[in-house]
Amino acid sequence: MHSEPVASRSTEPRTGTGSSPTIDAVSLAIIEQLQEDGRRPYAAIGKAVGLSEAAVRQRVQKLLDQGVMQIVAVTDPLTVGFRRQAMVGINVEGDLDPVAEALTAMAECEYVVMTAGSFDLMVEVVCEDDDHLLDVINKRIRTLPGVRSTESFVYLKLKKQTYMWGTR
Repeated sequence: MHSEPVASRSTEPRTGTGSSPTIDAVSLAIIEQLQEDGRRPYAAIGKAVGLSEAAVRQRVQKLLDQGVMQIVAVTDPLTVGFRRQAMVGINVEGDLDPVAEALTAMAECEYVVMTAGSFDLMVEVVCEDDDHLLDVINKRIRTLPGVRSTESFVYLKLKKQTYMWGTR
């Protein structure tokens, strides 16, 4: 997490590509506060960033509504009944979008990204066991129209999972 004070940051709003929302330095500071502790009281966040509790609540709601962030409990799937996880690299024939959309509709696909490199798509799959993983890969992913090939990377042990990359 960045520890620099909000006042030392640029006050220019940040925009991403396309239709990304504008995020100012105060909103970035709020995000960092919540990345550190997702249950931190709005009053404490307000004190840290120079806003009232109500103003923090409004900004957080706007960030949630815009899809900038989520506030969720992050678990280790291996400890809550999902004994098999894998990253699946997928090569696609033709347009990636229909395949990516089909993957996002599958409950087992927790993370779907379009990539540059050896694979067109990378998908993190969370399953109950090996049979479930085999079913997802063999009968659901590989049979999607446009999927040319897959390569699976089965997770043996989760060593680090963090969402503390801060903001820029």
